[in-house]
Amino acid sequence: YQRRVREAVVSTQSTGIARMLDFVGGVLRVPNVSTRQQPTPAPAEKDFRYGVHPDTLRKRYNVSENVGSNPGNVQATAQFLNQHYSAADLKEFMRFFGKGFTHLTEISKVIGPNSGKPGLEANLDVQYLMSLGANISTVFWSTGGLHEKQEPFLEWAITLTNTTDLPHVFSVSYGDVERSLSPEYMTRINTEFQKLGLRGISILFASGDDGAGCHNFNDTAYTFEPQYPASSPYVTTVGGTQFTAIFSDVNEEGNDISGGGFSNQFAMPKWQQETVGKYLNTTANLPDAKYFNPKMRAYPDVSAMSDDFWIIIDRILMNVAGTSAATPTVAGLVSMANDARLNAGKPVLGFLNPFIYQNPQIFFDVTLGSPSQACWLDDLEGYPVAEGWDPVTGFGTPDYNKLIAAAMQYYN
Repeated sequence: YQRRVREAVVSTQSTGIARMLDFVGGVLRVPNVSTRQQPTPAPAEKDFRYGVHPDTLRKRYNVSENVGSNPGNVQATAQFLNQHYSAADLKEFMRFFGKGFTHLTEISKVIGPNSGKPGLEANLDVQYLMSLGANISTVFWSTGGLHEKQEPFLEWAITLTNTTDLPHVFSVSYGDVERSLSPEYMTRINTEFQKLGLRGISILFASGDDGAGCHNFNDTAYTFEPQYPASSPYVTTVGGTQFTAIFSDVNEEGNDISGGGFSNQFAMPKWQQETVGKYLNTTANLPDAKYFNPKMRAYPDVSAMSDDFWIIIDRILMNVAGTSAATPTVAGLVSMANDARLNAGKPVLGFLNPFIYQNPQIFFDVTLGSPSQACWLDDLEGYPVAEGWDPVTGFGTPDYNKLIAAAMQYYN
């Protein structure tokens, strides 16, 4: 009976009711499958780089001892799916890993639910956002409930647009298969993202941990599988890298799990057409175009380390990986750029992508690494890493000093 009611609602879109509807949910949906990568064991050897922690990242990206200082600067992590952070774990993490830089040990404000067992994702996001965006007020913004068994992104986005005083930067490490969401639903969320961009809010999403992805739509035919909101033209999407050697921090390469590719729903925005066109026209060994649509929004935009991260959860040291680690890393550095601008009497950066595509020199260009994962059962690889922008690492990883210099010159 309920199914019939839903089908009846869909049929009304052809009548006068259609002009009052943004989308109809709950119809012919494919359930989402979690793509979170399991923790990897810590190395046993001594006297080498021993995993990735805040000092590793601050050294690699030239942050050094720089921290935020503007009292009006605020950043946030957005959480879903009953992910809660532990205040005790945050304090322990900073006691253990925060000795080399000035930092805060408490979240400045919690919005939404945060009770129950601490979650790996929530702890990771808080601990690294506050380590790279160090000494900057941080909000934990949690949204409960589900939208058709997945994250209620629209509810969250509407709440943001209806809130007067917002953090300047949001780090978000969640996403779904684009195919599992209706075009109307995603378009409605994009409308809210545009509103937030106009208000000067920077929203960064993880690109996912399935590489190019793989959708088998019959026994012999495949396409790549883009993720959303990573594929939205109105957010900044963060891919993943890893060090080229297990115990060295000298150089980075693309992480083959790094989500990336081309949307099946959203056209390529003007600000990336020239850059992505160069990649498509000059890169050898591209996948066959039947697997993706080269005219659509390409992602990720940038990347950061995404492997071998130490976090603390339930007072236990744990090693984790994924673009969920890269996203708060980049978001924290964006907050640092905002801090410099605010201290100079300038507005925050806001919607980041035009700034990013105008300033490729602010990134370490990652040109090493294997192609991204795709349909491994049929030996189908994803996208190759290349000079300049590519669908594994975007423009590469941030160089703090060059980021700050470009941000101070940027007029938005």
